[in-house]
Amino acid sequence: MFNPEFLATDNNDGKDANALIQYLQEQSPDVLQRVAKSASNDIQDIIRHNVQGLLGMLPGEQFEVKVTSSRDQFASLLASAMMTGYFLRQMEQRKELEESLIEDDEMSIDPKDLNL
Repeated sequence: MFNPEFLATDNNDGKDANALIQYLQEQSPDVLQRVAKSASNDIQDIIRHNVQGLLGMLPGEQFEVKVTSSRDQFASLLASAMMTGYFLRQMEQRKELEESLIEDDEMSIDPKDLNL
């Protein structure tokens, strides 16, 4: 799911160093794998479908599909997929919290009160 080796490349290109890349480079591969694997199958499916929709979904067995992109365009696609993942994970956590509050008799709330 996650290839920590992409962090080993030089991403500065003469610009100021990216603080997030530096932070990620300082993490152990085990930590990065654990975080990457924490996304549920539902989230992975939604992101996969979203990226396939952006790239096009011609069946590989019937077409020879090749996608070309510039480094910047690919970086934008990756950033979009990551932001989608963060958003979906937050919504998944909210759903789990709402469900636990609804099921807990002592903390019982009316589901229609949750619509903010």
